[in-house]
Amino acid sequence: MKKILVTGGAGFVGSHLCERLLNEGNEVICLDNYFTGSKNNIVHLLDNPFFELIRHDITMPFFIEVDEIYNLACPASPIHYQHNPIKTIKTSVMGSINMLGLAKRIGAKILHASTSEVYGDPEQHPQKESYWGNVNPIGTRSCYDEGKRCAESLFVNYHLQNKVRIKIIRIFNTYGPRMHPNDGRVVSNFIVQALKGEDITIFGDGKQTRSFQYVDDLVEGMIRMMNTDESFTGPVNIGNPGEFTMIELAEKVLKTTGSKSKLVFLPLPADDPTQRQPDISLAKQMLNGWEPTIPLEEGLVKTVQYFKNLLNL
Repeated sequence: MKKILVTGGAGFVGSHLCERLLNEGNEVICLDNYFTGSKNNIVHLLDNPFFELIRHDITMPFFIEVDEIYNLACPASPIHYQHNPIKTIKTSVMGSINMLGLAKRIGAKILHASTSEVYGDPEQHPQKESYWGNVNPIGTRSCYDEGKRCAESLFVNYHLQNKVRIKIIRIFNTYGPRMHPNDGRVVSNFIVQALKGEDITIFGDGKQTRSFQYVDDLVEGMIRMMNTDESFTGPVNIGNPGEFTMIELAEKVLKTTGSKSKLVFLPLPADDPTQRQPDISLAKQMLNGWEPTIPLEEGLVKTVQYFKNLLNL
């Protein structure tokens, strides 16, 4: 049994990770300030004697004895991270410094959840880990993009200078149950609008593409990455290379929900990437052949059911 700290553990991805780590027989400490996370996401775990929930903001120091740390705490959707951009940067930068300092003191291994947003609006397609990105440092998304880029730099330098055992993953678009219904992300937006019979709002011409991975595939990749040989620090892309246009996604959501909603097109937000697709050859090589196994259609069925229950439909 390992003692594992998950920051952002009450969030969408964090709650699924906590659940999986508990099921594998570990002791899990979930840290969250509930800025975007919710106690509802982990309430079913509270009766487990090996699960502990602590309300804490990682921009403040935290002291504990653990074997591993998964650093997931940070708002991850544009609506949330642009609501308080300074807080977003603080979470990425000061939060990483605090967690790396903790890992250094106690000798814990630490995995950082970085993001495909470090590639910005990519001029290379699909994106390999060696690509440095095309990011606007003063744009509306920079609080998140540059915060995560700085966090990666901190992790690498704590490793080089202080021999902290680090792992860095770059997460591409992920969806599934426990997504926040008002987070502005395209999958949750489309599903909620379809279930309510509202117009489905597509930004731009709808031909921009994203690749969507189901949350269980991401959690599998995270755990495999944490367990890789210590000489491999990453970063490594964790995402689904299957690429869909926004119109294709909207049509799949309409089919899954049986909705009669109409598609409505709105202007594209500033700095919104036109393409985003991971090259996962490094993940396949280093994570024991890891690749996504849950197709979009199957994952959408589970996600739609979650939102139906949430909206009492």
